[in-house]
Amino acid sequence: MRRLRNAVRKDVKMTRPWFALGTFDAGSGNFPGQVVGDVVYDVRDYLPYASVLEMLADWETAFPALAAAAEHPPTRGTIGESLVVRPPIQPPGQLFAAGANYRQHIIQMAIAHGLGFSGATPEERAAQAAADIDDRRANGEPYIWTGASSAISGAFDDVVLPSGWDDHDWELELGVVIGKRARHIPVEQAMEHVAGYTICNDLTTRSLVPRTDMPMMGTDWLRAKNFPTFFPTGPWLVPAAFVPDPLDLGIRLRLNGETMQESNTGDMVFGPAELIAYLSRFVELQPGDMIITGSPPGNGSHFGRYLRPGDVMECEIDGLGSQRTRCVAEGSLA
Repeated sequence: MRRLRNAVRKDVKMTRPWFALGTFDAGSGNFPGQVVGDVVYDVRDYLPYASVLEMLADWETAFPALAAAAEHPPTRGTIGESLVVRPPIQPPGQLFAAGANYRQHIIQMAIAHGLGFSGATPEERAAQAAADIDDRRANGEPYIWTGASSAISGAFDDVVLPSGWDDHDWELELGVVIGKRARHIPVEQAMEHVAGYTICNDLTTRSLVPRTDMPMMGTDWLRAKNFPTFFPTGPWLVPAAFVPDPLDLGIRLRLNGETMQESNTGDMVFGPAELIAYLSRFVELQPGDMIITGSPPGNGSHFGRYLRPGDVMECEIDGLGSQRTRCVAEGSLA
């Protein structure tokens, strides 16, 4: 339960009242909520949608109706402190994730994991990684993998650290939520298919990434990233109309109060439009699907410090609210 406050960037001027969407529980089950200021309203009281997913499936009609409701909110609502905040999109759609998509993150990972030619110094590895990024941006394509929706958890839920490994890492990311079916979409039209944005922390068990028993297969993202609670998401979905430039958002993660990640989404190698266009060549994107867009520098593998029971992560992206998740050991009743 968290107070729903300070969600809006104060430096953004908007011609309509700001609102967000989420899934909440006031004690009698989940309901689709519209967040206006500090108050959450049950959308079912005034619009014919039983879930956030239903709104996204009818986004061209639902958004103006929600905007009108934000102009004149209902008389009855719930203050955020009395609510449990669930993952915003219920039921969740498909989950797609961009790997190696922040320039400085790629450079840090190249140094941390000794990537590059044999015997290279850290400076040489950084220079080689930077050159590879520039070539990939100019001539290459995004690298995208799929995640399991069962691993999505709420913005204030505990993160469960599976036993047997001690290198669980954090990766804060911007989530792009689809509001219109997309197939074979050119880059120039891709953003027309975005309903809004959210926060997602993409956790990774680093030692499970490489497949040493099958080196020709390379990496194994399924086992490394899809444990239950490994995608804390939310607290809500902010419509695209309230995010003037998704490639100019501050993004920050603190661990036990210490800043570990602090960057700007403008450091992406491929932005949301490029990711949507690329994905739509191979899959059909549907309303409610989420694309997480890569993580900035400052992961645990860079610091040599991984998550432990009792750790608290606080994640923020400008204008999208904040998360606060506590790490607990698997099987813990704490």
